[in-house]
Amino acid sequence: MVPVSFAPFGFIDHEFALGTGGDAMRALYWAEERALLVADLHLEKASFYARTGQMLPPYDSRETLERLACALRMTGARRVFCLGDNFHDAAGPERLDDHATGMLSALTRATDWVWITGNHDIKGSAPDCPTLPGTHLIETTVAGVVLRHEARPGEARPELSGHFHPKLRVVQRGRAITRACVVASETRMVLPAFGTLTGGLDAGAPVIRAALEPSRFGDALIPAAGRVARFALWRAAA
Repeated sequence: MVPVSFAPFGFIDHEFALGTGGDAMRALYWAEERALLVADLHLEKASFYARTGQMLPPYDSRETLERLACALRMTGARRVFCLGDNFHDAAGPERLDDHATGMLSALTRATDWVWITGNHDIKGSAPDCPTLPGTHLIETTVAGVVLRHEARPGEARPELSGHFHPKLRVVQRGRAITRACVVASETRMVLPAFGTLTGGLDAGAPVIRAALEPSRFGDALIPAAGRVARFALWRAAA
């Protein structure tokens, strides 16, 4: 994990670390809180599509949870915050196979696990699912930072969210590379999707830039070669 300080953005006096590759990529570690933050796991997405005849390999939940377990081992995090769209649909927990269920049970026993409700989860109230251990919340505030699924217009407090699955397309030496990224402004961060079968929205898209208000000009952050590269969103939009 490479430390990333958001002080240059005036983001508040907290330091985060962004996974730089492999299994930890797309996870954010908050050392001060010993907390790992991930967004948009979309567990059981493959089984959801299988019901409509789109046969995807049914191992996405296992792979996502294995990567999450690896990130926990790397960081030693004692808390986990999943920032919404934890399952691809509200019935997802019922479709977990025994192996994935055992993995999730072990992870939630070993940590203080918080599920934030997203639009793909039960909407309007925190889900009450006895088969899904952990704490279920609409949103929460940790050390003055609001953790929720989707950025809220007019929010004056520092905020971490997910929902948009930001990714960035970079052209180097005539070769285009698309990578998941964090998007950050002075007071807001949008995390990439952590799930295995999750797509993404271009980081320069108007809806993502609007989510960063009051400043619509932030940076896309991508871990690479042991450091975090920063790309101005106005360049991404161009």
